[in-house]
Amino acid sequence: MSTITQTVDSRSLRLTHPHHVEEMTMDRTVAEGFVVIEPTLASICHADLRYFGGLRKPEVLARKLPMALLHEGIGKVVGGSSKLQAGQRVAIVPNLPGYLLNGIKHDECCPACRGDIPENYCYNGKFLGSTIDGIAQSRLVIPEACAIPVPDSIPDDIAVLAELCSVSYRAIRPVADLLVSAQVAVFGDGPVGFLTAAMLHYAFGVSTERLTVFGAIQEKLEHFTFARTEMVQEYDFQGGWKVDVVLECTGGRFSESAINQGIDLLLPGGHLIAMGVSEDLVPINTRDVLEKGITIHGSSRSSHSDFRKVLEVMQQEECQETLRQLVPDDYIPVSKAEDFAGAMESALAHRDWKKMYLDFRW
Repeated sequence: MSTITQTVDSRSLRLTHPHHVEEMTMDRTVAEGFVVIEPTLASICHADLRYFGGLRKPEVLARKLPMALLHEGIGKVVGGSSKLQAGQRVAIVPNLPGYLLNGIKHDECCPACRGDIPENYCYNGKFLGSTIDGIAQSRLVIPEACAIPVPDSIPDDIAVLAELCSVSYRAIRPVADLLVSAQVAVFGDGPVGFLTAAMLHYAFGVSTERLTVFGAIQEKLEHFTFARTEMVQEYDFQGGWKVDVVLECTGGRFSESAINQGIDLLLPGGHLIAMGVSEDLVPINTRDVLEKGITIHGSSRSSHSDFRKVLEVMQQEECQETLRQLVPDDYIPVSKAEDFAGAMESALAHRDWKKMYLDFRW
């Protein structure tokens, strides 16, 4: 176990029940190997809105609340670490592995930490804004390995997208060897689909000619300038051309149609990567999965190693210009519970294509 070196007070903006946020001062212990971060800029995720709006099951809310939300963000180091310098800008990795939290060796933790299964599925890990308090607090204490220095060439408005990009990067990794020549399709014209397509193009080198994005709204598809695009309402999934890899990035009530259209689109031996989150069970065409020999991958969250790779990719100027299409024109200043609740209400009522950024002023 790690030795406790100090404690810090954190102004935590905690969701106590749907639509209600209270500021609570929490004592955070700082163990050896941990870093204290002051969050500076964060982005709202649909997962945050499901908690805030009471869209999760009642038993889930009862078990998890009160809790500070948010898991997409950056901050500056304000203490607790001997390797990272005070004031250093870092990307916050929300997926905290158990071996780091508990100060034990990799192989003493679980199959994920031993390398038997992907590292983002630690049995004993915690996730910010889901199983422990998230980024909506003035002092965030996390393992130093989960605070990734942001290169000077990456501005804040791009760096804050590292978490979402890392999730896409992680999902793509199982089929990386195929992407030299594969035809790839992405289902979803929202932020997740956009960033997944961007990672395919900029991180894995999938050219425009081999990358197609399927969406339902033409205005959104026009942002995908680095890929071919198709409207799902118009495409002939039975008779059209086929692909080797499909990534489903829709989630919710659109998961069923996207997954099954993807199955129609895939060649025999193809790969389907499911990324969209749904609260309900989703029926799929298992007959064609079997007859085509399709491999289905589920992917959720990422690890600190994915963040490091993504931040390397984000240094490309062309990549930054592409990602900036998701950056909002204005940021919402947040200094107290009422500010945060108001921002969440606005995001819940007006789900824009662009992300919503919160400018923390502690």
